[in-house]
Amino acid sequence: MTTVTSAASTAVPVKRVDAGDRAPRRSPTRRRSTPLTIAMLAVLAYFLLPLFWLLIASTKSTQDLFNSFGLWFSHAPQLLSNIKATFTQDDGVFGRWLLNTVLYAGASALGAALLAAAAGYGFAKYRFRGHGAAFNLVLGAIMIPTTALAIPTYLLFAKAGLVNTPWAVILPSLISPFGLYLMRIYAEDAVPDSLIEAARMDGAGEFRIFCTIGLRLLAPGLVTVVLFTLVATWNNYFLPLIMLNDPSLYPITVGLSSWAAQAQNGGAGASSDMLALVVTGSLISIIPLVLAFLLLQRYWQSGLATGGVKQ
Repeated sequence: MTTVTSAASTAVPVKRVDAGDRAPRRSPTRRRSTPLTIAMLAVLAYFLLPLFWLLIASTKSTQDLFNSFGLWFSHAPQLLSNIKATFTQDDGVFGRWLLNTVLYAGASALGAALLAAAAGYGFAKYRFRGHGAAFNLVLGAIMIPTTALAIPTYLLFAKAGLVNTPWAVILPSLISPFGLYLMRIYAEDAVPDSLIEAARMDGAGEFRIFCTIGLRLLAPGLVTVVLFTLVATWNNYFLPLIMLNDPSLYPITVGLSSWAAQAQNGGAGASSDMLALVVTGSLISIIPLVLAFLLLQRYWQSGLATGGVKQ
């Protein structure tokens, strides 16, 4: 006689877990570290203290710069009069220097960003003979300091007759190996190959694909290169110093340096408040850079983050 056991009698009882019996998930909490907080405050003070000193010093005369406490206002602040004197000194040459700097930095930043975008897009989306060697050459160029190229660049531009012209500052600043490297890394993920193939099937040429599709998708990376090149050209001192002889072509860096030399040596055109004008001019010169970062920082942050993570 065969005994048949039902499936119900042999089933293993399963314990039912109610929602209330489940262990509650621990929400992630922010851990506070006192040493880390102190270290970050020290770093913040390290970066902000010079700016605070510059703001305070711009309200003082040359005598007050030496006779009053450096990190607080004097008894007679004169910021507006210092700004007025800065723009009227030497027949208003400071305004000319400011416009020159805007021209040099703006043209260099836009040109360098477009060239870096085109070259980075080409390295990322095309394969050609010598592709690896050419890109390794770009990586090697990043390691070369710009000051090492200043003298050869001057000799080359002297042969071409471009010394003491705005082109002597703008043209060398158009080459940005780091910008090319950044745009190549960014373009690999920001511009899908499927989108390029779809545009080719629709009959679009390569240049049209780059202008209508590539540049739009590379916009955050473009802004990143623009900011880096803008800051580098705005603060550039050595290249314009050796390339330019006419004071009316000076950027702010070289112009303020000439004023500082006059203040120290008491040369022609020096006044008793020349050092205060140098400090006030330095404050004015950083305002455009601060505004550029405040207006474009969201593109700058996304441009740095995108392309670093593979999809």
